[in-house]
Amino acid sequence: MLELAILGFLYAAPLHGYELRKRITALTGHVKPVAESTLYPAIKRLEKAGLLARATQPGSVAAPRHVLTLTEEGRSELRRRLADPVQRDITDENRWFTVLAFLRHLADPPAQAAVLRRRLAFLEEPASFFYEGDRPLRAEELDDPFRQGILTIARATSRAELTWLRGTIDSLEGNVRDASPDRPSSAAGPSTLR
Repeated sequence: MLELAILGFLYAAPLHGYELRKRITALTGHVKPVAESTLYPAIKRLEKAGLLARATQPGSVAAPRHVLTLTEEGRSELRRRLADPVQRDITDENRWFTVLAFLRHLADPPAQAAVLRRRLAFLEEPASFFYEGDRPLRAEELDDPFRQGILTIARATSRAELTWLRGTIDSLEGNVRDASPDRPSSAAGPSTLR
């Protein structure tokens, strides 16, 4: 996720390490703050792999600053990762948001739609945070108001995302379809979280 964010932010423009860290923290920091001890080794790995280059600029007041630029190989690698994200990038919400933040850099609408379809398929599978045997439980089946809250909030979030995914896929594929929030999912019934 961190490497994808580095490549994604550098795709648009060269950045100083400090500015890059601020942008990554703004994207992911509420969930997973980015420490210098994590960021700079990732930058060095990407640099060693030839995916980014570092240039030194004189500092106006302080020490010289390093500007990071994506190489052509780095641009290709970002597009490859966006076109074929690992399954965890599809199923983990925080990693998914990182993919979404940069999916515009994958300029092919059918390829963008294919990535969104993978997320749609994941969300349409019956699921819950709580199960009775193999059966996912609905919020209405729980006595615990806090667990009910988790499922109620997750269901609302999933419905909103499903609506957005369907509408965006239709738009990318040039289709026009009703994307109302009340439209039921073909695979996910009312007993599921999603």
